[in-house]
Amino acid sequence: MRKIYRFALAFTLIGASLSLQSCEDYFDLHENPNLVSNPPLNAMLSTTTHKTGLNSQRIAATTAFYVQYLASPVAGNATDTYQEVDLTGTWDAIYLAMADIQDMKEKGIEEGATDYVGVANIMMAYHLNLIVDHWGDAPYTQAFDNTTLTPRFDSSQDLYAEALRLLDEGIVELNKTDSRIPLRVADDLIHGGNKPQWIRTANAFKARMLNKVSKLPSYDPTAVLTAVDNSYQSNADDAEMEVFEVRNPWAQVAISNTQLILGGWLSEQFVDHLNGTTYGIVDPRLTRITEPTVTGTFVGTPNGVGNVGTASNTLRDEVYISITSPLTGETSPVVIASYAEMKFIEAEAAFRAGNRDRAYAAYLAGITAHMNKLGVPEGVRNAYINNPAVSVGAANLTLDLIFKEKYVVTYLSSEAWTDARRYDYQYADFDLPANAELTTFIRRVAYPQGESSKNPNTPNTPALSEPLWWDQ
Repeated sequence: MRKIYRFALAFTLIGASLSLQSCEDYFDLHENPNLVSNPPLNAMLSTTTHKTGLNSQRIAATTAFYVQYLASPVAGNATDTYQEVDLTGTWDAIYLAMADIQDMKEKGIEEGATDYVGVANIMMAYHLNLIVDHWGDAPYTQAFDNTTLTPRFDSSQDLYAEALRLLDEGIVELNKTDSRIPLRVADDLIHGGNKPQWIRTANAFKARMLNKVSKLPSYDPTAVLTAVDNSYQSNADDAEMEVFEVRNPWAQVAISNTQLILGGWLSEQFVDHLNGTTYGIVDPRLTRITEPTVTGTFVGTPNGVGNVGTASNTLRDEVYISITSPLTGETSPVVIASYAEMKFIEAEAAFRAGNRDRAYAAYLAGITAHMNKLGVPEGVRNAYINNPAVSVGAANLTLDLIFKEKYVVTYLSSEAWTDARRYDYQYADFDLPANAELTTFIRRVAYPQGESSKNPNTPNTPALSEPLWWDQ
């Protein structure tokens, strides 16, 4: 609980500034004279960094089913089986955060606070990518300027280019030394006011984006590697948010599950990926992610099938998200981007560039970093890495092995769905959910009903099997 107490003051500021919501921009809520209309930059920073962390978890709570980290205990669950689901709450949360970020940027410009402008650009780019990677085209250029209540939808290609521009601009702003208002440790809930770490995060986001277009002729592995080089240097650099009103939202899922509000059941696909069923080698991270069943085994839930144990959802005969895990405990941080993920982006880009030695070194470093993050004992970690199925040598490294290991690293991250689509879901033994609505794997989510009901510019949702522009 130390972090929660440490940031008690910051959270008070969050509570005050959350009431703003910046809804006068995109959501057309009239100004309330009882609310603070001109919050200080430090309160805006607390709000925006807090929302950025929560939004990373919020979107992953849906996509975790698509990449089969999670499965519903109820047969035929809509998310589990690729039905259209209404993500109005997620869409609105992302846009509310973007509106606050835009307000912080404008205030930062007015007050000569270049540090805040830089951080705002980086967080805006992150949220734009959440939109582009899940829905495609979306409002942006008209979303926050009060000129219309029905903003047009910009093309996802343009939003992608804008996000890259914002990252570059954010780096430039943070490299300036004349910010009139410095970032304060207690108000920055992601990097504690550390400007070099924000610059590394901007490059980490840039590496993700440049690697995302691996299917396109424009893909440039050299540019990806340059961004990686300028990103995280160790686990200590990871972008994380660990300030919660009560607890980490993943831990809340786990606690709710014990109270028969069922959720957070691990998919058979993911569990078999780790327990030796699929690859013939037990991954020691399994026990740092979940707890065994009542029989001491690790059994996942098949997607689309529901509970397959003793027909009693109250018996721990399948495994779930765990509050004992370093990733999903009550005070565990929500991971937004990590050093281990960067090493796998490096491994893939170096492999595609023909640099097998660099690719292999990054592949092993990524496994090591992730196991260290999860607290796997050194001897156990080394035994796994030294197994011939893992330490295959640079000449025998494949993209399949890189994606296999990265799948574990991105557990409960929405980036995993980006990877699954780029990889065309070619993970070993990865099958469609039972009774899936589609005949092929899902590629996008439906535009939310809340948006389409109030904005006539909302496009009709294509088939959920239709790839987004970068996935073709």
